[in-house]
Amino acid sequence: MTESAVTEFQSRVGAFHALRTRDPNACVNLGVAQHLDALPDPGLAARAQDVRDARALLGQVQNLKADALNFDQALDRDLMALMLKAQIHRDSLCFNGRLAAAQTPTAAEDISAGIFMLFANDPRAPAERLANISARVAAVPEFLEAMCSRLDTPVARWVEIELEKLAELPGLWSSLLAWAKDVQWPAANLLRHRCELAQQAIAQYMRRLRAMSTTTQFQLDMADAQELVRLNGIDLSFAQLHGIAREFLARMGAELEQLRGRLVTKYALPADTSAAQLQRFLCQRFASAPSGPLDIILARYESERARVLAFIEQHQLFPVPPDQDMRIMRTPAFLAPSIPAGAMHPPPPFREGTRISLVYLTLTEELRDEHTELGIPLMMIHEGIPGHHLQLATASLHESVVRRHALANEHAEGWTTMLEDYMLDQGYVGDLTDEARFCGKLDLSRIGARVVIDLFFMTGDRDYLDVGVDCDIADPDPFVAAGNLLEKVTGFVPGRVQAELNWYSQERGYPMCYLTGNHLVWQLKADMAAHRPDLDARALDRLFHKTYLQAGNMPLSYLRRVFAHQQLIAHDND
Repeated sequence: MTESAVTEFQSRVGAFHALRTRDPNACVNLGVAQHLDALPDPGLAARAQDVRDARALLGQVQNLKADALNFDQALDRDLMALMLKAQIHRDSLCFNGRLAAAQTPTAAEDISAGIFMLFANDPRAPAERLANISARVAAVPEFLEAMCSRLDTPVARWVEIELEKLAELPGLWSSLLAWAKDVQWPAANLLRHRCELAQQAIAQYMRRLRAMSTTTQFQLDMADAQELVRLNGIDLSFAQLHGIAREFLARMGAELEQLRGRLVTKYALPADTSAAQLQRFLCQRFASAPSGPLDIILARYESERARVLAFIEQHQLFPVPPDQDMRIMRTPAFLAPSIPAGAMHPPPPFREGTRISLVYLTLTEELRDEHTELGIPLMMIHEGIPGHHLQLATASLHESVVRRHALANEHAEGWTTMLEDYMLDQGYVGDLTDEARFCGKLDLSRIGARVVIDLFFMTGDRDYLDVGVDCDIADPDPFVAAGNLLEKVTGFVPGRVQAELNWYSQERGYPMCYLTGNHLVWQLKADMAAHRPDLDARALDRLFHKTYLQAGNMPLSYLRRVFAHQQLIAHDND
């Protein structure tokens, strides 16, 4: 490889990194020390400029000659191109004859996300962080004025979500002011004044938002929907995705029935005990905190975290980086409307030092029964180690700048949903394996419903909801029809159903990534087993996990190229 080719490739990577770090909230999430005093520019002009610059850079990236690059550089070139295309499509996407951004109010998220990360997951001294936060709070009134100018007939459901999140922001201001007082920050009074002005501006923005004309239509053209999915790196047709979901739900139904039969016998319950009744019985029998303060549940998750790590170390199942940590906390109130049960905020990949993730748990009285001695182990496996935290902490250590920017949802969610079954297969919960598997599979059934609801919300085609489940999908309100299916498949309480639907509607193409990724991960592992019959089961597991984790972030269709390059599977065109 010539010196000029190396220089050209590095130049394109540098330009890509510069483009991806224009947004102040992106800088906070990535751990890049730029624009920390600012809020994002919500205006359409800034978005249009980003699209123009992304198109220009895309042309330069595509002009990199493949024969001048090694394997990893060629892969990174293709990943850059995919991410640039996805950015261009997202920022220029239209429906209802208007830009999607003009119909999507995001002030609550845009204001709070970066501020909360500076507060909760930043290793710098409090005074530095508070100075950045105070500057961001001061920018809120101007930001909200620009957001109002951006909006044109927003989607009614998304207005409701925005208002619900905004109503919780005073709690964030209170936390910031208490922190400033606790550390005796000299400019605490200035921060208080700025919080008061910000809250006045928020109240005015909420009034203006409530007065706006809204629409209930949020579907995309079929071509845009298909392009969105393709640019997520998913090379499956909508018909294939629907078929995978239908088959998955049928298989889940059969497996749940087998487990139901065994558990009804084990606990001497009436033979006609339904799955829903059995779920309630198990939730009550294995309640973690049937009463008392909800924060007790957090302590139980902390103990489970230590237990699962000890199990993994004992059996040497996964490579765990030595310098990593997790902080388990209640979901901030201003995020709860879009986090149904739990979530994980990954370590900033460009920050040196300990890789720290935030694990959010949405705790309410309505959801108390979901946090059981059967559910807590699977939630900790999914969100922590060996799940999202391990995968993303490891990915953040990759030397590739491009892969540290990548976030492939089906790569992450396929990994975690695979692990829920895998860890049970390894005997993690011992004599309660059937109980945990029953509750886990009932909960995991959500990922089948997510695929078809995602397809339905994107396209408006109600036929996607037809997956052989006996429920009413004919209601003209798409949220009612989709909610009926989700409740029937999972047994979720109404509050969780609505929170799930909130983010399904806004995060198009993400909900389908759970089952799609699960399907593709198991397929990748089966292909590896077929190609490497020389490996016994435990050696296969360890090599699969190591390769998957240490390759870095990328869609699974790209990860297959890594496995093929390392001679773990056949090349897809062989």
